[in-house]
Amino acid sequence: MRSERKMLPIGVENFEKLRRNDMYYVDKTEIIADLLRNHGDANLFTRPRRFGKTLTMDTLKTFFEIGQDASLFEGLAISRHSDICAKHQNK
Repeated sequence: MRSERKMLPIGVENFEKLRRNDMYYVDKTEIIADLLRNHGDANLFTRPRRFGKTLTMDTLKTFFEIGQDASLFEGLAISRHSDICAKHQNK
């Protein structure tokens, strides 16, 4: 019996598309809690090429943007921070 495999998100930079299509995803949403607790006047995200900067920015946008589907974050690291989600998500 062959098991169903998830798709690899090669070239996918859209958090919502990645989550809705149940693609492989390395959960980096803990960065949202880190940013809110330890923010500075400016935050710089440096990573090598093809290391997920655009996807990280889209994840942040999806978390904070009004009208986004909060269920996209269910089961991810940020969902364990109910205080942060209540105060900042979709705001």
